[in-house]
Amino acid sequence: MRIALFITCFNDTLFPEAGRATVEILERLGHEVDFPQEQTCCGQMHFNTGYQREAMPLAKHFADVFSPYEVIVSPSASCVGMVREFYPRLADLSGDAAFARAVAALIPRLYELSELLVTVLGAEDVGAYYPHRVTYHPTCHSLRVLHVGDRPLRLLRKVRGIDLVELPAAEECCGFGGTFSLKNADTSMAMLGDKVRHVLDTGAEVCTAADTSCLMHIGGALHRQRAGVRTAHLAEILAGIEKASLS
Repeated sequence: MRIALFITCFNDTLFPEAGRATVEILERLGHEVDFPQEQTCCGQMHFNTGYQREAMPLAKHFADVFSPYEVIVSPSASCVGMVREFYPRLADLSGDAAFARAVAALIPRLYELSELLVTVLGAEDVGAYYPHRVTYHPTCHSLRVLHVGDRPLRLLRKVRGIDLVELPAAEECCGFGGTFSLKNADTSMAMLGDKVRHVLDTGAEVCTAADTSCLMHIGGALHRQRAGVRTAHLAEILAGIEKASLS
């Protein structure tokens, strides 16, 4: 299968290892991965902060770039959620019938990584080995927008050598929420404090999730506390990629 990688601007700029791990997993499973170099931001940051019309050119460009592909994958539940949930609203707001048709055709072909692996490819065991104690944080977009359910956990349970431990109050938000963490810093930090306490209660070496944005938020607090716990995107664990501790 030929699959297009939607890396997202956040990952491309700050966490490219998530994209590289995604490619490694899919190639290990025998698939060809394309990287459309014309891709840019999906417009989520603009849309979420009230600049909906400013997000339209980015959304239209996204549709132009990825429309030729039958299958598109991203290691970001947040950005997949933006396209799936809010591109139809942008299309309606634009009044552009061609854009609306492109969005309607594109959405069924775009998947978050665990969705693609488990639901489309039928692969829960991707040949991973990761000998560490790991806990999984279900990010808000993966949980409440995409409804990925237990797909990430099903993948993690098949990883050889892993000691997967349940995260208490897992469904509670970590407090990131993009610009929410900037505009409502006190509330965000209180939520983050709860999340970090739960992570530490597991005794895990690694906290994983389907969004590097939330992992950046959680990982920053763990680093400041010198907690001895690191973060790793789900794709990195499934690819068996080791990362030096930041604590």
